[in-house]
Amino acid sequence: MKRRGLRESGPLMALIVLVVFTAVLNPRFLTAFNLQTLGKQIAIFGILAIGETFVIMSGGGAIDLSPGSMVALTGVMVSWLMVHGVPVSIAIILILGFSVLVGVWHGFFVTKLGVPAFIITLGTLTMARGMAAVITRGWPIVGLPSHFLTIGQGDILKIPIPVWILLVVALVADFFLRKTVYEKHLRAVGGNEIAARFSGVNVSRVRMIAFMVSGFLAGVAGIIIAARLSQGQPGVGSMYELYAIASTVIGGTSLTGGEGSVLGAVVGASIISLLWNALVLLNVSTYWHNVVIGLVIVTAVTMDVLRKRMRASK
Repeated sequence: MKRRGLRESGPLMALIVLVVFTAVLNPRFLTAFNLQTLGKQIAIFGILAIGETFVIMSGGGAIDLSPGSMVALTGVMVSWLMVHGVPVSIAIILILGFSVLVGVWHGFFVTKLGVPAFIITLGTLTMARGMAAVITRGWPIVGLPSHFLTIGQGDILKIPIPVWILLVVALVADFFLRKTVYEKHLRAVGGNEIAARFSGVNVSRVRMIAFMVSGFLAGVAGIIIAARLSQGQPGVGSMYELYAIASTVIGGTSLTGGEGSVLGAVVGASIISLLWNALVLLNVSTYWHNVVIGLVIVTAVTMDVLRKRMRASK
C-alpha cells in the first residue's frame, strides 16, 4: 500500500508545481471560466484514463486504442437516437449498453481467440471512426434536447456536471480497485498470469471485465462530449486514446500490468489537461503542443522502466 502511495506522490507533486507555475505566469488561469473549462477537460480525460487503467493493469500487453473513436461514435449515436424521437434516458441507456458490448467484443477476441489487444482495438478505432462518418455523412447532428445538454454544460454548486460525473466514476472505480476480490484478481493477473491461473483466478473473466469497463466509460465520455458541444460530431475524440494512455502511465500505472490506481489516472489526466491549458494561456504555438505532450509521455514511460529495473536489482 505504501508503494502505491509513493507512485502517486510524484505525479501529484508535479501537478501542484504545474498549477503554481501556470498561475504565476498567467493570472487568467485562476479565473472561474478557465477553471470550469479545465475541469470539463479533466473530466473527459479522467473518465477515459480510468477505463484504460483497468485494461493496462490486466497485463499481457493489453491496451485499448479505441476510446477516442468510441467517443465520436457514441456521441453521434446518442444524438441520432434523440433527434429521431427516442427519449433522452432511453437513448443514454442504449448507448451505454452498446459501449459495454464493444468491451465484450474486445474481451472475446483477446481472451478466446488470442488476438492481441492492440490489433482488435485498433480495428475498432478504425471502424468506429468510419461508422460515425457513415451515420452523419460527415455533418454534425444538431437539434438535441435542451435537458440533455445540461449533462455537458450545466453545473451544480458552480462545479461543472462532468466533474461530478468524474467524481462518481472515480469513487466507484476506486472501490473496485481497492476493496473487492476483483482488485486482487486484476493485480494478480497483471503481475503474473501463470501464477494467477494456478491460484484459480479466471484470467479470461478478469480481462473481459476490464475491457467492458473501458468500453462503458468511453460511452460515458461520448455522451458528455455530445452534450457539451450540443451536437453529435463525428470528428471529435482524435488522439483521445493516446491522452488516456498517457494519463494512466503518468499517474503511475505500469505498462506491464499489475500496478495502477484510480487516483493516479485522475492525476495523470489533470496533468495532461493542465499542460494543454497552460500552453494555450502562455500563447505557445499549437505546433508545440503535441511535442510537449510526447516528451511527457516518453519521460513517464522511461521512469516506469527505470523503476522496475531498480526494484529488480534489489
